[in-house]
Amino acid sequence: MDCSRYVVHLTVRVADVAAAHLFARAVTRSLSFLPELVLGETTVSVEGAPSNQQQVFCDRLLGNGRRCLLRPEHHGDCARRLRR
Repeated sequence: MDCSRYVVHLTVRVADVAAAHLFARAVTRSLSFLPELVLGETTVSVEGAPSNQQQVFCDRLLGNGRRCLLRPEHHGDCARRLRR
């Protein structure tokens, strides 16, 4: 089956862009079991300015064909999980 790609926009009320990034990361991680969800392409923008989107995840391709789930412009090597 050949599936088309769509973008689903969810508007949330938060204090600032940092809180929006946190919210987006939490939502996408909690839904990561859904194969239709493309976590690495999650973005945040101010309402009314969709052309100014900010990436939520690094999304670099890792050696095993999976993608990095750290924040964009993170320090150190890419990874699938946050370092603790």
